[in-house]
Amino acid sequence: MNNIISITQIVTSVLIIILVLMQQRGTALGSAFGGGGEVYSTRRGAQKKIFILTVILVVIFIGLSLANLIY
Repeated sequence: MNNIISITQIVTSVLIIILVLMQQRGTALGSAFGGGGEVYSTRRGAQKKIFILTVILVVIFIGLSLANLIY
């Protein structure tokens, strides 16, 4: 059981790192691929989904960390 929690925690942490790196402050998702925008606007479309997925994965990671302490 402990191995499953640890492996899931590692996979979750790698996904969080990838999603955080995809989020660039002050620009939209398109700038990660060479575009540039100087004005920060609200999150829309894919950028908003990436942000929500990041928050969900962080909550899952915290839950896994607590479960790892208990078991």
